[in-house]
Amino acid sequence: MSEMKKIKNLKEFSTSADRFEGANLLCPGCAHSIIVREVLNATNDDLILAASTGCLEVCTAVYPYTSWDASWIHIGFENGSSAVAGAEAMYKALKTKGRLKQPDRTPKFVAFGGDGATYDIGFQWISGCFERGHNMMYVCLDNEVYANTGGQRSSSTPIGASATTTPAGRVSYGEKKNKKDMMAIMAAHGAPYVAQVAPNKWKDMVAKIQKGFAAEGPVYINAMSACTTEWKFAPEDTIAISDLATDSLVFPLYEIIDGTKLNITYRPKNIIPVRDYLGAQGRFKHLFTKQYEYLIDEWQARVDAKWDYLQRREEASV
Repeated sequence: MSEMKKIKNLKEFSTSADRFEGANLLCPGCAHSIIVREVLNATNDDLILAASTGCLEVCTAVYPYTSWDASWIHIGFENGSSAVAGAEAMYKALKTKGRLKQPDRTPKFVAFGGDGATYDIGFQWISGCFERGHNMMYVCLDNEVYANTGGQRSSSTPIGASATTTPAGRVSYGEKKNKKDMMAIMAAHGAPYVAQVAPNKWKDMVAKIQKGFAAEGPVYINAMSACTTEWKFAPEDTIAISDLATDSLVFPLYEIIDGTKLNITYRPKNIIPVRDYLGAQGRFKHLFTKQYEYLIDEWQARVDAKWDYLQRREEASV
């Protein structure tokens, strides 16, 4: 196993040799590029990458150009996971047969997908990869909407959000369903490591990515990726919105080891009201009317209940 990369400070981390270039067509303020750079810069190992169809893929691989300075595969919307799993299986087979030209190189296999490709369209492919036990990492860039195709809701879209297929108005407050709990679902596969991260907490993210790379077997990372276009906030506010997400506990940061042991990795010193997080995004502006303001209280109660559950799980060590 290769030696873990040592990162001393943010300046050193941010100026690491990039394998994801800044020349791409992602929206100004898009958190996807921040997350991808943090994942790739967390290791010095060789990387074999895959991406499902989505914002990241269409904005970084416009033929004949690419933003990727690493081996990279794209096949379809649903199968970024199985594409990189196939590469991992090929690598293992060639190594077993002694047919690798450079047997001392030990690449890491990473797939990226948005919440549409992860929570919905590609879920059965991801589940299959985890059931088969491929030695790979799957990173969900969770912006809670099909941002690449017009802002349709996904099963990651939170209740009350206005999306193009669940628009808010006089007769509807927007999305009616609670967000799917992918962390629990992937942990239920018995994965050695499952973690939730956010780009504003880079030290937490790097530690988790490195734990994931050190694990043997399939690893799932759920990364909160604030979307300036569909969440409707100014591009320069991406990290501020991410701070609101983690400090309101709407997006708590924790890990689950071997499918059961849960550890909370970030506890805000000053927990802020969920109202502050919702109020900073145009997709929730209708919740601040008399007709729908009751939903804000329901949001707060739901977030409080989830945080209490996570703390009890951690204390019980189960």
